[in-house]
Amino acid sequence: MSAGVPPAAARLETVIGDRRVGRFHVLLLALTGSVMFLDGLDTQAISFVAPVVAKEWHLPVAALGPLFSASIVGLMVGYLLLAPLAARIEHRRLIALSVALFGVFTLLCVFATNETQLIVFRFFTGVGLGGAIPSAVALASEFAPARRRSTFVMFSYCWLALGFVAASLLSGVLIPAWGWRSIFVLGGVLPLAVSVVLAVWLPRSPVHLLQRGEHAELHATLRRLAPDLDPRATFVLDEPAAGKATRRDVLGRNRLAATLLLWLAFALNLGVFYAVLSWLPTVLLRLGHPTSTAVTATALVTVGGIVAALVIGPAMDKRGAFATLGTVYLIGSALIAVLGFALTGSSGLLLVAAFLAGTCVTGGQMSVIALAAVLYPPRIRSTGVGWALGIGRAGGIVGPLLVGAALGAGAGARVVFLVMAAVFLLASGTVAVMSRVSRPAEVPVPQADPRPATAG
Repeated sequence: MSAGVPPAAARLETVIGDRRVGRFHVLLLALTGSVMFLDGLDTQAISFVAPVVAKEWHLPVAALGPLFSASIVGLMVGYLLLAPLAARIEHRRLIALSVALFGVFTLLCVFATNETQLIVFRFFTGVGLGGAIPSAVALASEFAPARRRSTFVMFSYCWLALGFVAASLLSGVLIPAWGWRSIFVLGGVLPLAVSVVLAVWLPRSPVHLLQRGEHAELHATLRRLAPDLDPRATFVLDEPAAGKATRRDVLGRNRLAATLLLWLAFALNLGVFYAVLSWLPTVLLRLGHPTSTAVTATALVTVGGIVAALVIGPAMDKRGAFATLGTVYLIGSALIAVLGFALTGSSGLLLVAAFLAGTCVTGGQMSVIALAAVLYPPRIRSTGVGWALGIGRAGGIVGPLLVGAALGAGAGARVVFLVMAAVFLLASGTVAVMSRVSRPAEVPVPQADPRPATAG
C-alpha cells in the first residue's frame, strides 16, 4: 500500500482480539483484578469482624446475619442500578468513582456505634463495589485476546479469591492487635488509594470511544495495546456488537428457560458460598477450635477455589461447560457433607476438608460465570452475565440469613452443612436441566460489509 493511500477500515474487535498477551494485558488484569481483590477482602473480613462486634455490643448470634448480608444487598443494588451507567460515563470513570465510594463508606464503619449504623454503612460499601465490578470484568473482556477470553474471566475471579485469603490472614493479625476497627481502616484507605491509580492508569473502553467519535483518544488507547498501529487507521464495529441488548433478547421465548435456570444456579451457588465463608469462622470458634484454625480453614476454602480454577477452566473448554460445572456441583455436594462431619474432628482433618470443599464451592462460583458467557452470544453477553450476577446475589443474601436463623434456633452445625450439601446437589440438577433446554452461543461470523459505528 502506498504511503498516500489510507488503510481500509479495520474491525475493532479483530484488531484487539488478534493481539498476543503482553505487558498491557498484564497491567490491565492487575488493575481490574484489584477491584475483585477489594471485593474479596471486604466480603471475607466481615466474617471475622462480626463475631468480635457481637461480643463487644452484646448482640445475639442471629443478629450477625444482617451484618453479613448488608453489603451483599448493596452489591446487588449496585449491579442493577449503577452498572448500567457505564453506557453514559464509560467504564474507567465508573470504576474509579465506585471504588472511591466503597472506600469512603468502609472508613465510616470505623465510627459506627451501633448495629444499625454499621448495617447502613455496609450496605453502601456494597453499592460501590456493585457499580465497579461489572465494568471491571467487561473492560478486561473487551481487551482480551479472543482465544483467551474465558481464561481472562477466570483469572479476574481468582483475584476475588485472593482477597478472601488476604482478609483471613490480615484479620488474624490486625484484630487481636488493634481491634475490629483496624480492618475497616485498612479496607477504607486501600480502595481510596486504588481509585486514584485506576483513574490514571486504567484504559478507556475502545468501543465507547469509537461510538463517541473520540478518535484521537481511541488511537492513543490502542497504541498502548498495539504500538505498531498505523496512525491513519480507521475502525468499524461488527453489527452484533453495535446493537443494544434488550429484555426480550435475554428473556425471550428461546432463552427464558435457560436464563431462569442460570439465575437459580447462581443463587444456589452464591447462597452456599457466602454462607460457608460468613459462618465458618463463627461455627468453628463456637465448637472450641482456636482462632488460628478458624482463620486457616476459612482461607483454605478460597485457596481451594484458586487451585480448582486452573483445572476447571480448561476442562470447560475441552469437555463442555455444562457437563463440567454439573460434575463440580455433584462432587461439591459430597465434599460439603464431609466438611460438616469434619467440624468436630481433628484440626488436620478439618483443614483438608475445608480445602476440598473450597475447590467446588469457590471454584463453582467462578465457573458459573464462565457458563453464562457460553450461554449468551456476544451482543447480549454483558447484559446476561450482569443480570445473572445481580439476581444471583439474592442467594448470597438469603444464605447467611437462613444459616444464622437455623443456628440461632438451636440447629446443629453438622445439620446445617448437610442442608448446604443438598443445595449443591440441587444446583447440579439445575445445570443438567439447563444443558437440555439451552444451546451454547456461537460467535457470529462478521458480515462482509459491516456498518461503521463511526469513521476515523
